[in-house]
Amino acid sequence: MNTESFGDLIAADDVLLFVNAAITSTGQREFRSDAATQQLSLDFLHAYLLGNYRDLYAGVLALDINDHNAVLVIRGLLESAADATPGQRRREGRLIAGRLALLPPQRVYGLFRSLRRAAVNNRRTRALIRDWLAARPDLAFDAVKYRSGLKQTLRHAHLTPGHPELGTFLFAPLSRARYDTPILESWRRAHYEQAAVYDLPYTVAEGFAARHGIPRSVFLERIAPRLTRQETLRLQETAQRHGPAADRAVRADLSRMPLTRLAGYVLSLPAAERSDRRAELTDALHRAAVRVAGAHRGTWGRVTAVLDDSFSSYGSGAKRRRPLAVALACHHLLAALAAQYTGLWTSGRTDALLAHPVGPTPLGERILDALDTGPERLLIVSDGWDNAPPGLAGEVLRIWRTRLDPDRRTSVVHLNPVYDAADFDVRRLAPSVPTAGIRDAEDLPALVEIAQFAEGRTGLAELRAYLDARAARLPHPRVPAARAEGAPQ
Repeated sequence: MNTESFGDLIAADDVLLFVNAAITSTGQREFRSDAATQQLSLDFLHAYLLGNYRDLYAGVLALDINDHNAVLVIRGLLESAADATPGQRRREGRLIAGRLALLPPQRVYGLFRSLRRAAVNNRRTRALIRDWLAARPDLAFDAVKYRSGLKQTLRHAHLTPGHPELGTFLFAPLSRARYDTPILESWRRAHYEQAAVYDLPYTVAEGFAARHGIPRSVFLERIAPRLTRQETLRLQETAQRHGPAADRAVRADLSRMPLTRLAGYVLSLPAAERSDRRAELTDALHRAAVRVAGAHRGTWGRVTAVLDDSFSSYGSGAKRRRPLAVALACHHLLAALAAQYTGLWTSGRTDALLAHPVGPTPLGERILDALDTGPERLLIVSDGWDNAPPGLAGEVLRIWRTRLDPDRRTSVVHLNPVYDAADFDVRRLAPSVPTAGIRDAEDLPALVEIAQFAEGRTGLAELRAYLDARAARLPHPRVPAARAEGAPQ
């Protein structure tokens, strides 16, 4: 092997290590490490990738990394724009614009605030801000819900709102006797009229409700139609405490909920309620998994999964039951993808709906059980802490791969939902088994696809081609022609 090819393999390995971290870590406390350790480890990886592999660092924006790390990548690229070539800046601009279109608006406004604090105000940054604002579907809504963020963003990018009402609302909101834009007028009226409160987004309406002294139960019942899906989930437990009317109004629509979020909601319910609502919850999980599987439903052959529900799958107070929610969601998705499916939980339980974090992690024993089923694909969803007995899983996989299945008739992939800050990576079970970080079960098919790179059998050229292919799938926001050159309307 020549020096160049060896260097390419090292680069590919470094990038994959970073991708695992960028998928799983959000800088929050995990079961075995605190938030400061997580953030310090993550900051090092960002600085290392940006300094050594700038093109690949930018290309990671096209992968399924989490929003926290996408924002850090974008900020790093914009802060170090002086270090990039003109060609790199053009490519980065396309990647950043595509990723900004996918980020929640509150994340983007937070990014713009951090750029302002860091005094990053080059021409490319201003152009990205201008185009993102121009592509927003309803800037008046943003002016109400994200007023501070929008105002700071306009100031930072030296933009003047073309709409006279929007400028007045942001910088002198109570100077007008009336607004023609309905949501702006609702905000003005909400200062003295309770009925107008319910025409506003929940986060804004909540402050007005407190000012008017509206009872919480009444407020929740009447604001329910304005709640986003995430707000509905967050408020369900609160609504139950404020009477049956509020509870009925603030009821999550399980048919619209994403798979992993739905799994987290199911696990948040008491076991008795899960049992009482078994048919409803199981059907909702099945339908969500089928939506994710799409055209690939039933095409994966014989699949066996080893799913970690040990005590460490509780996660942490910041990410409560997140690893277990990922495992439960993967369980239902794999059942939809497989022609024949077997799911084995480390605890030995067979009722997935009543899963809860308990006991040690006997991965080795469960992997032996899984291999006995003769699967075409074996997927292991676990944080990788094999401790009953320690190291058995790695030894089983080593012997299986080197002696019993050297021709790789069975595909084995380890998906790990937890970032190991001490090792700058997700914890692996065996060198012969590819490991990929996972945050949402919806990303499972793509992660199994990228796992080929983690086996070390493909190099940098293949990885670059894969990143380019994924970059082509990013949205390319169209800025309205009449607004492309001017300020946002």
